[in-house]
Amino acid sequence: MKILISNTLIIPMTKEGLSLRGDIGIDGKHIVFVGTGDPSFKADRIIDGSSFLAMPSLVNAHTHLSMGLMRNYKDSLPTLQAWLAEIFPIEGKLNADDVLAASRLGIIELIQSGCTMFNDMYFEPQATAQAVIEGGIRGSIGVTLFGDLEENKSRVEEREKLLAPYVAQAEGRLTLNVAPHAIYTCTQETYQYAASWARQHGSVFHTHLSETKKEVEDCIAQTGMTPPAYLSELGVLQDVKSMLAHCVHLSDEDVDLLKTFDTTIVHNPSSNLKLSSGIAPIAAYLRAGIPVALGTDGASSNNNLNMVEEMHIASLLGRVAETGGEKLTPYQVLEMATKQGANALGIGDTIGTLEAGKEADLLLIDLRTSHLTPLNDPFSALVYAAQSSDIDTVFCQGTILMEQRKVQTMDEHAVMDEVQERWADILRR
Repeated sequence: MKILISNTLIIPMTKEGLSLRGDIGIDGKHIVFVGTGDPSFKADRIIDGSSFLAMPSLVNAHTHLSMGLMRNYKDSLPTLQAWLAEIFPIEGKLNADDVLAASRLGIIELIQSGCTMFNDMYFEPQATAQAVIEGGIRGSIGVTLFGDLEENKSRVEEREKLLAPYVAQAEGRLTLNVAPHAIYTCTQETYQYAASWARQHGSVFHTHLSETKKEVEDCIAQTGMTPPAYLSELGVLQDVKSMLAHCVHLSDEDVDLLKTFDTTIVHNPSSNLKLSSGIAPIAAYLRAGIPVALGTDGASSNNNLNMVEEMHIASLLGRVAETGGEKLTPYQVLEMATKQGANALGIGDTIGTLEAGKEADLLLIDLRTSHLTPLNDPFSALVYAAQSSDIDTVFCQGTILMEQRKVQTMDEHAVMDEVQERWADILRR
């Protein structure tokens, strides 16, 4: 199907400060032009974009999608460690049907906040993969690792076979990554095996790192090194594309070390604030040359999957937490939520910007709202004023997943009802 979005304000995310008014042509999965239209392009459908802003859809670079089951649960605990002590026992009770229902709900929430790609780390990944296929979005599904080497070897072999049919069915929208949970839940042999697997498969290596002061202090006490130095000593970060979630507590030496690797730090500001983990100095990481992407973490530590809200919080923190040098700019935050996430996941040549030849993952924001009037600077408007409820239409691979705020691929109310029933059953267990 050929779709023309006409006369719209376009933020292509190809150059800082660039915005233009023009047309976007979509033919099947791909963008065929941005800006000046092609007179020979005969659209099957024309969308009047005169009241919309078009931009690349968002990338949630670190989440635990089906943790939405524990949303608004045990929220007043003082630390990450205290919270995990309450969450881990519940996770031990979850089955594939629980994860499927919660993943469907998470995908609806992602679509409603303009996100069409997420990087996941959780259990029963085949259930999340099934929800990705149903929802029509993209997912990088983590083969999540805990514990010692032998257990994880068998887990990876099993998950590879289990997930292969889903990857084949998803028309390029599903990839696998390897995701050792954290240095305090995985052995060094597990980390080394995970990195080796990622190298062999050309996959992303995804882990939590330096999230809390306690994690850093414990690592120094046990190994004599900070978490990044420990992973480097193990040979884990060398010759692999890595995504390091959180990185709230990095020393200057850690920053100098990480910038020598092909790594992206994933900023999760809401979760870090709620769990009292701290504020990551993201502007300093960017100045050092380390790419930064943006994630929500799970909906039980956030408590939502709203990437528009995450951009807003990241923008504010990037200004108040920065005591010297340049402040975090709106464009940098938009980059974190779009092309930096795509680049980190190895698909920056496919999505993340609006350019001819790329796949048509984009969203249309309704500008006819009081809080976006007058627009003045559209980059500032997107990170300081916009709400997820302003997102009218969402495309992934040229398919409309949401239009006029109605998700097209899933029955929202049926999914919510099923999650309510599942959660009640989990509590009984």
